[in-house]
Amino acid sequence: MTDAPTPSSTDRSAVERELRSMIAEAARLDAAVVAGLPADTDLFGPRIGLTSLAGVTLLGAVDARFGVDVAALDLSLDSLQSIATLADFVTAHRSVR
Repeated sequence: MTDAPTPSSTDRSAVERELRSMIAEAARLDAAVVAGLPADTDLFGPRIGLTSLAGVTLLGAVDARFGVDVAALDLSLDSLQSIATLADFVTAHRSVR
């Protein structure tokens, strides 16, 4: 019996890069701007400014790309606090695709 692989920092970095692109698209921001933001930037704060509709769009994109239904797995949606919390959550729960 083999143990499930643990996410490496490389995996997490790749997930975060993809999420930043998805966040930029959902929030209708320049991808270069979102790429340059600190990882602890609030998704619904003034720098990114996700609306509830953009948040739903982002969640759909995350589910489609990574196989992670954030809303079903994180009922309090704490994982949507920042870029980093979302990247950590997706890395921990993603399906291999």
